Amino acid sequence: MLHWSDPDATPSELTPCVATFGNFDGVHRGHRAILDELVRQGRDRGLPVVAVTFDPHPAAVMHPEHAPEIIAPGRLRDELLEEAGVDGVLVLPYTLEFARTSAVDYVVGTFVEGLDAQVLVVGADTKGFGADYTGDVSLLRELAEEHDFALVVIDDQGDGQRWSSSAVRAHLAEGDVTAAGEILGRPHRVVGEVVHGHHRGRDLGYPTANLADDSLGLVPADGVYAGWLTRLDRPEDAPDRRLPAAVSVGTNPTFEGQVRVVEGYVLDRTDLDLYDEQVAVDFVGRVRPTLRFDSVEELLEAMAEDVRRTREILGVPEG
Repeated sequence: MLHWSDPDATPSELTPCVATFGNFDGVHRGHRAILDELVRQGRDRGLPVVAVTFDPHPAAVMHPEHAPEIIAPGRLRDELLEEAGVDGVLVLPYTLEFARTSAVDYVVGTFVEGLDAQVLVVGADTKGFGADYTGDVSLLRELAEEHDFALVVIDDQGDGQRWSSSAVRAHLAEGDVTAAGEILGRPHRVVGEVVHGHHRGRDLGYPTANLADDSLGLVPADGVYAGWLTRLDRPEDAPDRRLPAAVSVGTNPTFEGQVRVVEGYVLDRTDLDLYDEQVAVDFVGRVRPTLRFDSVEELLEAMAEDVRRTREILGVPEG
């Protein structure tokens, strides 16, 4: 998938095209409905498909005090867009100067002149783009007629609730990774390098892979979760690439910890050396909140129960 940041520098093989635009944070099921239609339109017309997005998130520039935490930043977002079938991602640098661009100039400059978009696919709730947040679907209809491109509008998606990035963030903040996964259409993922920790888990018989603090992906609320640990440096068909894991998020209050850590114990495995590997942790279900135990013995009893519940949630038999 091609990646660039200036509409005037669009690769020749991606024009003309079918296009869409949005923040695409998390690339949830609502986004996927738009992307699925985007890909279908491209296939039917024999055209490449392009997604236009922004970096940083517009709210981080316009209202930094209210800027949302990003569910799947940068590389994670782009990987999800590629999986959806997108051929190219135009990432527009979002600045105060860019924010002063009128909605008309944004659409004409980006999609008509830059991308030569023959079709623009958007959600029915598309609004608030361009200077003074004046852009909406009505304006897009006018511009489509004036500049001779087709506009395809996708109705709101959701099973009784609107699928949105805000809803995903709210669920993750509560530790409800199951509800977040239902909106995303997949388990929520955090990706990072495995680094050395305090090695307490190994001493206790539950060695964990600690993710570096610059990992990508919104970390859910403190607690213990059932999930999968994927070793991204290994081939997809390699043994031990995707492994069931009990995942802890928190500061380890039993040991007076201060730093928030994501660490995963791969079930039944004490032989793995994961240091310096890139891994993905997929959060499937919450086992319990973080607790402080009065003794190591109580902690060990809780960890044994965490492993049992993790097996139950993942459907993994005892090894």
